[in-house]
Amino acid sequence: MDRHQSALALVLADQPELPVHCLRPGAAKKAAEFFVRSFPGDVLYAVKANPHPLIIDAVYAAGVRSFDAASLNEIETVASRCPDARIAFMHPVKSRQAIRKAYFDFGARIFSLDSLDELDKIIKETNGAKDLHLVVRIAVSSDYAQHKLNGKFGASGQEAVLLLRQARAASEELGVSFHVGSQCMRPEAYRAAMEIVSDLIRQAQVTVDIVDVGGGFPVAYPQLSPPPLRTYIEEIAAAFESMPVLENADLWCEPGRAICAEAGSHIVRVELRKGDALYLNDGAYGALFDAAHDGLVYPTRLLRAKKGPRRVLKPFRLYGPTCDSIDTLKGPFLLPSDVHEGDYIEFGQTGAYGAALATRFNGFGEYVEAVVEDAPMMSMYGEALEVENVVALKTARA
Repeated sequence: MDRHQSALALVLADQPELPVHCLRPGAAKKAAEFFVRSFPGDVLYAVKANPHPLIIDAVYAAGVRSFDAASLNEIETVASRCPDARIAFMHPVKSRQAIRKAYFDFGARIFSLDSLDELDKIIKETNGAKDLHLVVRIAVSSDYAQHKLNGKFGASGQEAVLLLRQARAASEELGVSFHVGSQCMRPEAYRAAMEIVSDLIRQAQVTVDIVDVGGGFPVAYPQLSPPPLRTYIEEIAAAFESMPVLENADLWCEPGRAICAEAGSHIVRVELRKGDALYLNDGAYGALFDAAHDGLVYPTRLLRAKKGPRRVLKPFRLYGPTCDSIDTLKGPFLLPSDVHEGDYIEFGQTGAYGAALATRFNGFGEYVEAVVEDAPMMSMYGEALEVENVVALKTARA
């Protein structure tokens, strides 16, 4: 894979015809080191956020030895890169074949579930194994998250109580997990979730060995300035210590976006300008999915050799390359007013759910990959890079 000193150096050297996934493995390593150093428990990297081998390697190099996998493909990826890692199969609904292969071929012993039917599948497909670590997913609120995740998974009420009892009888270790939603903007959401979990454990009258607070740790974007991550960790640690139903339980977390967002950016080319609208060679069906479908505003900068005084910024509408009218990035995205066809634009913070969500719709979806050595455009773990998008810069320093 090509390596460049910076994204700008890449553009000036190659003038790429295709969009470019820029990888910054060092940023993922720095973020993972923060969690390993700061979180008072085990850190499981959520592979779905970015399964690229270089990111897996960087997270492992930071000291992470446990991985949250949601599919057999993710399990295979981790096992091939980190043979001594502990892999948790944390999707609450799995195929029977995936359960069998995860257990017998890859040594997975940790399985998430949120129903009695899934519990029955796991027991049968592992031949009634006695070394299972079963983690019951509990439904909690996503009210404080930018992206809600409470509509699809999670047991609640008496269903959860019964499931905890049944899973306890079938497991060597019993865990509980929840997810407060992606980009959770309020640390107290974790405490509220842990209070719900405590009440259900109390009702079930079972011993719990693992409390997994899931993901949801937020990243800074333009227009989104979450509290410092240390505040979240302090809130979780205090709530865990105050849970009255635990004795010697372990505490887990599953950061994904917070580890890999800064580890990637995305370079696109302007194919046409119509007034305040720019037509790009990637968009909603590619690595910029979250900007179109989840309303995220990425930091942006024009990759052009600097000439003359600082350019005036103005908001632009952005369109992707497909013929679908929903291939639109609302933004607003601030770029120099003289941007034109042939210019290259870099989007920051796309390391999470960027390349991982790209499709081949309409025949698009080919990319170049390169490692770049410059700093992320916005950083929670170091100094922000001085970029032309002043909104992004102010947000990063807030």
